Amino acid sequence: MNLTLYQIDAFTNDLFKGNPAAVVPLDYWIDEELMQHIAMENNLAETAFICPGMTEEVDFDIRWFTPVSEIDLCGHATLASAYVLFNIMNFHKEEIILSCKSGILKVKKDGDVIWMDFPSWKPERFNDYPSELQEALGGVEIVGVYKHRDLLVELMNEDAVKKCIPDFGLINKTGYKIIITAPGKEVDFVSRFFAPTVGVNEDPVTGSAHSQLIPFWSDKLGKQKLSAHQLSQRGGLLRCEQNGDRVMMGGNCVFYMKGEITI
Repeated sequence: MNLTLYQIDAFTNDLFKGNPAAVVPLDYWIDEELMQHIAMENNLAETAFICPGMTEEVDFDIRWFTPVSEIDLCGHATLASAYVLFNIMNFHKEEIILSCKSGILKVKKDGDVIWMDFPSWKPERFNDYPSELQEALGGVEIVGVYKHRDLLVELMNEDAVKKCIPDFGLINKTGYKIIITAPGKEVDFVSRFFAPTVGVNEDPVTGSAHSQLIPFWSDKLGKQKLSAHQLSQRGGLLRCEQNGDRVMMGGNCVFYMKGEITI
């Protein structure tokens, strides 16, 4: 069996920045264990597999795998998949409708920017967080802790987010994926994302985290349209909009590589 693999840098205009994702288009679903092995071999934060939809209402089904497990929602690998469909596979519609474990996702292209319609996951105040959380985040001063799918930890300012030195072993012991965030200096908010529980110590740019971040900051700042910067080493920029029970995330992609998997 030969499979084509594309590697795309998402949420960036520059090669070697943003978040790299592998995209593997399929004609039919292959064995789940095989998909996990491919993701492990790629050793990227996520490998996306896309397959033609099973119904007329859906263009493609999409699944995402980290090196160690399948996850229920991934932004940057969805952005990368849309880039492949629009720019390489010449998908002819203006909008791609995707089905995934988190429901229906819609993706549109506006010039060089790809916009994703994702669920809005507003995190709620969470007081029952692990006692070692502050230590796991290098002793930073915590303003507040919130939770939806992941823990969202508000810090004092951008410098606190940037200078945070996490203990990934302790974070792993908490059992949570953790977002840290604060108001930005040149953007509305900044963040970082730690997920050693699924084999990714620090994710460069995390669309699914912004399903929590956008409603959080939209409510806090009283704004529907926001700008965001994820402060990983590679870094990434997102255009964001809160729209009822959905959020919009816009970003750019850069093509890096096309390869062939032989199994």
